[in-house]
Amino acid sequence: MLKPAERGFFVGYFKKVPTDVRALMIGFIVFFVAGMASASVLLSLNTDSPGAGSYADELHGEHLIGTMETSPYPVLRVPATGSRPARAIMLAGSGKFGVDDRALPLAGKAAQVGGVFVKRGDLEMLLIGGGDDLKAAEPQAVALPNPSPSESLGRWRLTGEICDGKCGGGAMKPGTGLAHKACANLCINGGVPPVFVSTAPVEGHIFFLLSSANGGPMPARLLDKTGAPIVLEGTIERRDDLLIFKVDGFADGAGA
Repeated sequence: MLKPAERGFFVGYFKKVPTDVRALMIGFIVFFVAGMASASVLLSLNTDSPGAGSYADELHGEHLIGTMETSPYPVLRVPATGSRPARAIMLAGSGKFGVDDRALPLAGKAAQVGGVFVKRGDLEMLLIGGGDDLKAAEPQAVALPNPSPSESLGRWRLTGEICDGKCGGGAMKPGTGLAHKACANLCINGGVPPVFVSTAPVEGHIFFLLSSANGGPMPARLLDKTGAPIVLEGTIERRDDLLIFKVDGFADGAGA
């Protein structure tokens, strides 16, 4: 009967793996599996969290009624009800588009708005569908109190990142960072309100609706700065529960 000539030498037709080869293979498999598991854990620990943003069907088919404001972007000012304080809710449309064209005819008027929220921390944005999701309020609901005047919170220098409020709120994961830059630019160009995500809170907020120094839409120059760390200067204005960062320059003194 033929036998392996040397210890540990594998010959296929003997149909038996030598002890040394078997031990080597078992060791390799254990080492490979342990190495892959360790690499997976290390990679996951060093990956930025996509955040806790998500969709929220808070209205369940109902509508909010408030006063429509369109500067710097469409915002619905919903008066306080019961124990719930007044809200200033940013509005966006479906896909990568805003709702400027539908909101402008209602500027300063009572509006009825429906849709689904995206929410992340202190950021909330209402995504409006088609048809009756954005229209003038019914006549019996038109007598709304005047929205509170805006409150200035002074001048600030903030470090953070520019993104669009829809994806940053949870429509995309990740909705921030360089991996999301192209998507953010498409959304902002399409009219989705841009937001600034600060590394440090102001009055408990880290998300700010971005505008120009005069209260208009975000300066076009900032579109190249999305998705990357940036330091901006300007004033902050409060409208109900929404803070607006009115940018006028960069940290090096250059104007925005």
